[in-house]
Amino acid sequence: MKRSLLIIICIIISISYLSAQSRYLTRNGTVEFFGSTPLENVEAKNSQANCIIDFDKKEVAFSLLMKAFIFPKALMQEHFNENYVESDKYPKSIFKGKYKGDVNISKDGIYSLDVEGELTIHGVTKSIQVPGTIVVKGGKPTVKAKFQVTPQDYDIKIPALVRDKIAKIIDINVDATLEAYNK
Repeated sequence: MKRSLLIIICIIISISYLSAQSRYLTRNGTVEFFGSTPLENVEAKNSQANCIIDFDKKEVAFSLLMKAFIFPKALMQEHFNENYVESDKYPKSIFKGKYKGDVNISKDGIYSLDVEGELTIHGVTKSIQVPGTIVVKGGKPTVKAKFQVTPQDYDIKIPALVRDKIAKIIDINVDATLEAYNK
């Protein structure tokens, strides 16, 4: 009888711990960007973005390697890394921030949030505010956000020769499904 009671208590504690898990992460989030001009569209996808969210503290962080962006044209990828974002000198883009809003990780649903933080690209850090969504399905949160950046805000120089081929505003799309982090 005592043994059965002890097993039941251990199970309850384990379930409580798992449902109270507040940190989730991924190492394969997707960040895409798109810029349109009358001459040419520029787009790329990075499926190696790291993301961690602490739902108790309402903190979120993203990190990605700039060289992990894949372009439809190899020459675009080369120019992006060597001439524009200078990936050898500035290898990562990082976002750290907090969100406003409530997310019930144990209840499936769509949660709209306002995210505020610091985005670093090309060695330049700027404060940004981004609307975002967390979709919870089966206890797994998926982060989604769409926002825009301007290359000149991050000191990314566009040579006059190709200025008409590079969009002045770049659309960013973030999509990352996270797993519980037990550390």
